[in-house]
Amino acid sequence: MTNTPKPFDCNYTPQFAELLNNLGISLAISTYQAGKVVILSAVDVDKLVQLPRTFDAPMGMATTEGGLAVATKDEVIVLRNSQSSAPTYPSKKGVYDGMYLPRATYYTGVIAMHDMAFMPNKELVGVNTSFSCLCKVDDNFSFTPFWQPPFIKELAPEDRCHLNGMALENGEIKYLSALGTSNTKQGWRDHKMDGGVVMEYPSGKIIADGLGMPHSPRIYNDELYVLNSTQGELLKINRTTGEKEVVCELGGFARGMSRSGDYLFIGVSKLRHNSTAFNDLPIAEKSFAGVVAVYLPYGSVVGSFQYSMSVDEIYDVKVLPKLKRPSLLSPAMEAVKNSIVTPEQSYWKATN
Repeated sequence: MTNTPKPFDCNYTPQFAELLNNLGISLAISTYQAGKVVILSAVDVDKLVQLPRTFDAPMGMATTEGGLAVATKDEVIVLRNSQSSAPTYPSKKGVYDGMYLPRATYYTGVIAMHDMAFMPNKELVGVNTSFSCLCKVDDNFSFTPFWQPPFIKELAPEDRCHLNGMALENGEIKYLSALGTSNTKQGWRDHKMDGGVVMEYPSGKIIADGLGMPHSPRIYNDELYVLNSTQGELLKINRTTGEKEVVCELGGFARGMSRSGDYLFIGVSKLRHNSTAFNDLPIAEKSFAGVVAVYLPYGSVVGSFQYSMSVDEIYDVKVLPKLKRPSLLSPAMEAVKNSIVTPEQSYWKATN
């Protein structure tokens, strides 16, 4: 008799649990396919625990000290960590060391928001993939565009180049990734295997091309890294010459990357065989859904977490530093209504 897999069943290498435990961190993982943001934490050096919360097709996320933003199908939701609320959470007292609670919702409409970031001036900005631009998210409009690639001639909800990734350096936008340079509706699909680019900001100058669906450009130790998603590779790109170096292979469609110390945590997705965008990619038969840990000094995979049920695609991965066991409440949860937080105190309303 075989055991029937349960929702969100997973397996992981011992090194992965030990790594999260020793770093004293948790991970936030967004999966739009499963409609969840998952908090992944280590109970000890051997055991992981996950906390899935329901959001409507979550994609890009952004973190700041004590804050988390989640882009959903047609909203951006901002949550704040109330550490004083965590230990007294009524249903699990004394379990959590952080409690992310919803604080604001911005109604953006369906714009396919990918990478996002909190800027030093507190502004929340993101990559608006549907309109092929960068935009600000606030309470004035659905969004306020402030930059578009030079080859995008006018803004329209047509996903012309699949602009998706954003790399920051010292709090400033430095590089962007796109799946193509088309100025026609979903024109990037015609060259998805090798039409991807990384651009400088704000010039829009292409510093690397010939990429396969690149995502998640990041700057670590003054070096530019990007995920070459169709090949399942972590690349390092020379910021002067554009020369590309394969750091390591990741085992699936790579998308979403965050750092803690010398370690990178990278999302990997199982490809959809019924999707015209993914079904003919070279890694379609060997991909899985989960997170891999890469030790950056050696460029080697040192651990992995893999789903066997429920989750096929991951968009983003964010490190939650100094939180070994945080919780997160999604806006629809009844417990949100019972939470009251002031600058000095926090309360949970009695429910009996």
